[in-house]
Parts: sequence; structure tokens; C-alpha cells
Amino acid sequence: MKLKDKVAIITGSTSGMGRATARLFAREGAKVIVTGRNEVRAKEVVDQLKSEGLEAMYLLVDTSNPKDAKLLVDKALEAYGTVDILVNNAGTLSMAALQDVTLEEWNNVFNVNVTAALYLTQLVAPIMKAKGKGVIINTASVASFAAHHGFAAYVSSKHAMAGLTKSMAWELDPEIRVNAIAPGAIHTAMVDSIGGPAV
Repeated sequence: MKLKDKVAIITGSTSGMGRATARLFAREGAKVIVTGRNEVRAKEVVDQLKSEGLEAMYLLVDTSNPKDAKLLVDKALEAYGTVDILVNNAGTLSMAALQDVTLEEWNNVFNVNVTAALYLTQLVAPIMKAKGKGVIINTASVASFAAHHGFAAYVSSKHAMAGLTKSMAWELDPEIRVNAIAPGAIHTAMVDSIGGPAV
């Protein structure tokens, strides 16, 4: 098992890519902390993993809230004593055109898609640095490198995530390896919420 006994926090892991990542990591031996805001889905993910004899727990948190971010890391340390892997995957979409996006929507997209990753990285980096190793994976997007009509806030936030990843990689090296993934449209519940992959 590639991740035997590693402790992994995966944000936004009650559905979609985060849920698939939680399953994969657990099946590779990791102790997985599933996070999200829907208890039914969170419990479903963890129950499935435990039914396979795998190690997992869930926490209902809003990682864009600094207090919740700290609670998440504190509970991970309480349960498992360390954090080896952080996957900053939680995200939200916005379909408002440039002229229509409100400041409230803009701020919400950036808080969920970018600022939450900053909070959590600031919390786990000292843990990883102290033991001389760790991995942080950020979910960026093809929207980190191109634009599309009607997604001004989302595209901007994903460009920001790409930049944040580069800054993390420079500043946290050599102990912590930082990478981003940049998926295209994947058929998840979030994509369905805006009309599906064809939009």
C-alpha cells in the first residue's frame, strides 16, 4: 500500500472528486479525515470505508471559516497524532457574468476556493516541517489557465489557486512537496448543479 499509515485530510470529500480521492487514499492505506457540510453524505463515505476495514473519520466543517479550519486540524491531531497529507479540494462554482457578479458572491467563491487552502496550509505546514516531510495537493482547474464567459469569479479564483500553489511550493520546499491538479469538466454533483458537463 502506497499510503500505509499516512494521515490525510481531504476537504470537500463527501462527494465528487474529493469523495473518490478519499476512497483511493484509504484503499492505499491512509487514515482519512473526510470533511464537508452534509452529514448524511459524510457518514455514508466513512461507513463505506469502514465496511472495507479501512480507517476513516469525518468532520462537518466549513473550511473557509478560520475557526473550523483550526478545529479540523486539532481533531486530526487528537485522533491520529499528525498530518502527512493535505488535499485542498473543497470548491464552489459561480455562473455570474462579469457585470452581474456581486461582491458577496465573489468573496464567497474566493473564500471557499482559495482562502480556505491558505488557512489549512498555514496550520499543517509547521507539523510537516517539524518532521521533515509532507505533501499538499491543491485542486486547481483548467480554468486556472483559460477563461470562459459567465465564470468570472470562478476563473479568477482558480487562477489564484495556481498562483498560491506556486508560492507554497517555493516557500515550503524542501520538506513539503506541493502540487496542484487541474481537472477539466468532470461529471460530479457540482457540475450537475450548473447544468452538466455540456455547459
